[in-house]
Amino acid sequence: MGGELFVVFVLVIIFVTKLSVLISKTSCKSKVPMRGKVIIVTGANSGLGFETAKDLAKRGGRVIMACRNEHRALAARDLIIAETGNSGVVYKHLDMSSLASVRRFVEDVTSTEKRLDVLINNAGVNGCGDRFTEDGIVEEMQVNYFGIFLLTLLLVPLLKKTGESRIVNVSSTLHFFGRINFEHINKKGYYLDMFTYSNSKLCTVLFTVELARKLKGSGVTVNAVHPGIIMTNITAASCALERLLFSSLCWISSRNVVEGAQTIIYLAVAKEVATTTGKYFIDCKESYMTRKTKNKKLITDLWNYSEKLVGYEELKDQVTCQT
Repeated sequence: MGGELFVVFVLVIIFVTKLSVLISKTSCKSKVPMRGKVIIVTGANSGLGFETAKDLAKRGGRVIMACRNEHRALAARDLIIAETGNSGVVYKHLDMSSLASVRRFVEDVTSTEKRLDVLINNAGVNGCGDRFTEDGIVEEMQVNYFGIFLLTLLLVPLLKKTGESRIVNVSSTLHFFGRINFEHINKKGYYLDMFTYSNSKLCTVLFTVELARKLKGSGVTVNAVHPGIIMTNITAASCALERLLFSSLCWISSRNVVEGAQTIIYLAVAKEVATTTGKYFIDCKESYMTRKTKNKKLITDLWNYSEKLVGYEELKDQVTCQT
């Protein structure tokens, strides 16, 4: 009898959770056009990035699809152009697992674009195991955070020049499970994949809060977003058990990529958040973040560690932020 009651209890919890998720779903209701605006979307060839890029292209924006795989990116670009009629959608190569690629991408953008209105840091990976990048950084940490750190700071001058520009960092509610230990943050095999992912998303949230502080008064806003638990190709490198668990969570979440992209789009276009900065959003509403965002020493230590790891210290004179 006890076993039967437990099963019923679990089923009730799943049903209530699924119902609450369905009720909480929302969409970006802003109709703001993006004509004359320049937007960068990383990881835009599929999933959330693709849907975000397509929506912003429909609004008339010049969308730069920053992707690693040229073949998939060009196919995605052509599809977006065909569906939106916007020929101002372009592909530029960007591999977040290579800091040299990040620098080349920024050089390309800053030499060809006169403005940058929105930077959407969407690209991410999960389940990369113990792989190191060519830069000697754990791949999952570099793609999900350290690459974003360097990319964003190198683009700050163009964002500031544009004025009233926005940075949107795609994070995850899993950032609550993140732990930062500077002795092990870049070591192979110390964390399980799930916790490496959580750590990278925690770093992203802490980076968002600190960058917002440094850019206060510059006209550049920066916010983080949890898009929901959605089945995309981010788990392609994960083990079978992790994919099964993630698939189960996706079923409970009942979100597709179009729905998942809504909060990202909202932060990129909505007038009501034009001056909001340093916040974390879920379902187009501001939500609460981990208490670690109040730990000034942790945030400062992470910033300094990140600068050193990606070689940003050498470029400080080129990119100035308020201190």
